[in-house]
Amino acid sequence: MNPFQYVRATKAKAAIDARAGDATSQFIAGGTNLLDLMKRGVMTPQRLIDINKLPFDKIERQSNGLRIGALALNSTTAEDKQVLERAPLLAQALNAGASAQLRNMATVGGNMLQRTRCSYFYDPAMPCNKREPGSGCGALEGYNRMHAIFGFSDKCIAVHPSDMSVALVALDAAVLVSGPKGERRLAFGDLHRLPGDEPQRDTNLEAGELITAVEVPDSPFTKHVHYLKVRERASYAFALVSVAAALSLDGNTIKDARLAMGGVAHKPWRLTEAEKSLIGKPATEATFQEAARVAMQGAKAFKHNQYKLKLAPNAIVQALKNAAAVS
Repeated sequence: MNPFQYVRATKAKAAIDARAGDATSQFIAGGTNLLDLMKRGVMTPQRLIDINKLPFDKIERQSNGLRIGALALNSTTAEDKQVLERAPLLAQALNAGASAQLRNMATVGGNMLQRTRCSYFYDPAMPCNKREPGSGCGALEGYNRMHAIFGFSDKCIAVHPSDMSVALVALDAAVLVSGPKGERRLAFGDLHRLPGDEPQRDTNLEAGELITAVEVPDSPFTKHVHYLKVRERASYAFALVSVAAALSLDGNTIKDARLAMGGVAHKPWRLTEAEKSLIGKPATEATFQEAARVAMQGAKAFKHNQYKLKLAPNAIVQALKNAAAVS
C-alpha cells in the first residue's frame, strides 16, 4: 500500500474544494472498490477525502418521485419501504449486487462510480488503456470472456460492473452533482461514457464534482418488473449478462416498457428500440423474442465471449417473461 493522507470533510464545499485543488486526491465513502484498487496499485491517490459526515444519506419522497442521497447505503436503499413500493426494480438490482456484507458498506454514489472488473485493468503488469492511456488493450486479443458486445472501441472493450446502475438507467433516473462551478443535474444515461479514444474516463463528471443524490421519477413500473442477473456463481460475482425489465400492462397488452442490460458495454446499456417494439403488443413469448432480436442489433463478440450473443437475448426474453408473469 502506498502512503496517503486522510482528511475528513464535514461540509460539501470543503470536500469539493479539497478535491478540485488536488488532482491526486479521491473521495471515499464505503471504499469497497477504491481500497481494492489501492491495494493492487491500480489507483494510487495521495490523499483520501472522507465524505461520510456529509448530509447525503436520506431517502425522501418528492412531488414527482424519490430522492436518494448519494451516501445512502445499498442495503438501506434496497430495504426502504418507499423504494420497494415505488421503484421495486431498483431494490431487486441492489440486492443482486455483491454480498450482504458489502451492501452494508457500499453507498449509492459509490456504486455508480465503481470501476470495471476487467482483469487487465486490475493487473498493473498488463497493458490497459483505462489504467495507463496509450499502453494498449490487453483484452482485445487476450482472454475476453467477460467483455463488451456493444459500444466498445479499439482502445477498450471493458464493461461497467454496477447492477444498480442498470436499473437506474431503465427507470430514467437523474444524478445531482455539486462541484466548483455549482450544482447541475444529469440524466442517468449521460453519466457514464463509452470508451471511444479516452477509456480512462468512466463518466462525464468534471474535476472536483461530487455526486449528492439520485432522483428516481414516479412511473407505472411498480408491479411487473424483474432484474435478472446471470453470473458464474450465486453470490459475490459480477454479471456475465444482466437485464432490467419493466412493463406497464393493460390486461395482456403492453402499454409501456423499459429495458436495460448490464455486462455488455462500458456503460449501462439502455435498449430503447427494443422498448418501442414492445408497446402495443401482447405480453407473449413471441413478442419478447422479437424485442430480443431488436435489442441485439449491432452486437459483436470477441474470441472468448461469443456465448453472450446467445445468452443476452435469452436473458432478455426470460426477464420479460418473469416481469409479465408469463410461463
